[in-house]
Amino acid sequence: METDVIVIGAGPAGLTLAAELRLGGADVVVFEQRGERSWESRGIGFTARATEMFHQRGILERLENIEVTRQGHFGGIPIDYGVLEGSHFGVRGAPQYKIEEMLENRAAELGADVRRGYEFTGFTEDEDGVTVTVRGPEGIEEHTARYLVGCDGGRSTVRRQAGFEFAGSDATREMYLADVRGCDIKPRMIGELRPNGMVMAAPLEEGYTRIIVCENGASPDRRREVTFPQVADAWQRLTGDSIHHGETRWVSAFTDATRQATEYRRGRVLLAGDAAHIHLPAGGQGLSVGVQDAFNLGWKLAATVRGTAPEGLLDTYHAERHPVGARLLRNTLAQGTLNLTGKSVEPMRAVMAELIALRPVARHLSGMVSGFDIRYAIGAGDGAGHPLLGTRLADRDLELADGGHDRTARLLHTARGVLITADATGAAAEAAAGWSDRVDVVRVKSFPAGPEEGDAPTESVLVRPDGYIAWTAPDGGDLQAALHHWFGDAG
Repeated sequence: METDVIVIGAGPAGLTLAAELRLGGADVVVFEQRGERSWESRGIGFTARATEMFHQRGILERLENIEVTRQGHFGGIPIDYGVLEGSHFGVRGAPQYKIEEMLENRAAELGADVRRGYEFTGFTEDEDGVTVTVRGPEGIEEHTARYLVGCDGGRSTVRRQAGFEFAGSDATREMYLADVRGCDIKPRMIGELRPNGMVMAAPLEEGYTRIIVCENGASPDRRREVTFPQVADAWQRLTGDSIHHGETRWVSAFTDATRQATEYRRGRVLLAGDAAHIHLPAGGQGLSVGVQDAFNLGWKLAATVRGTAPEGLLDTYHAERHPVGARLLRNTLAQGTLNLTGKSVEPMRAVMAELIALRPVARHLSGMVSGFDIRYAIGAGDGAGHPLLGTRLADRDLELADGGHDRTARLLHTARGVLITADATGAAAEAAAGWSDRVDVVRVKSFPAGPEEGDAPTESVLVRPDGYIAWTAPDGGDLQAALHHWFGDAG
């Protein structure tokens, strides 16, 4: 095989996956159809869990001039994410081209081979690997790898060629968007309902404003090329204001088409990001869930090609991420109903606003949209009841056993497993010694309590490379069983 993994698509999911594979010791080649990186702004931020995961890899600070905000919304109804104690918040003001530039530089630094100007045309698969055909600058080429991953967007050629079913619903409405400057446009950060639709406006860099226009009754037509005069006409019909004199750098359209691959893996072919799920853009969730797919898949696929993965590890990618994608589709459909149906939905919005004012409801919806409420079905013993098991490890200050200090996020920079233990006897550290090539042991004076545990005591936690807790003490079962379950045989 020429390489371990071929990734098709150099968007956020594909580039994140490439970096994660390299951190896990796998070789990877990324083929991207575009000859150069896109400079379209597209998504302009990401959710709190994506923020946290970028921080856990030590790359969040590479994005300059971003705004970290605790303000969010559900279907245009404001939510204060401050109800989620001790967490990162979402990022806005980060155009997608800047995110992709950061991720591509990171992947290249780690040794990923990103090749632009190569169109994926097909593949064959046998018991040993895949042979991928691409059309490049020199014509048709064939390349071999152990696995193929489609990160090539909502119209994924990999998904279609591999025969994945893409179940869901067709578009019922179309929305325009544009980046405009030279106009006096008041901010409408979470959308403003108008008698016949919805408008949104958010400031960007260099004096630009992102506007979104959803006009009731607009029939979706993906074949139609959208022009700025069309967007400006719709804006004026809904707001009464003319922006026709503005300067625009990007105009596009999107719909509420909602679909999900029924499986994320077929043999040696896997899907991640928009190739696996499409939905109404709402709150930066599309990019965010896509990169979280990549964080979940990367370490598992790398361990598989290295030969250290336990049996069935790669299948947990679909088992864990497919339910997350399904829930994403449900919440974006619900938000579309609340935010894009016009004045007729005002009674429902009023009731929802009353509910969101209740702290438990705000926590529930914030956790859903942010990705903080994900709890994977993890447990190699009888420890499924501990509040931390299967949840993310929040960033916390650690007082080390030798008197120093560290942060939990920094421990995950290298994408290895981590055992954080306050076991003074050293038994936990000794039990993990056989996995020292894959799992770091960090001895602390105590495990700092956080709001996630409630009153449950915590002495030690085993953390997977993607930042999710795979074992706890007490009440987590046998540590070596958990280590074998997620990291394979001892060395």
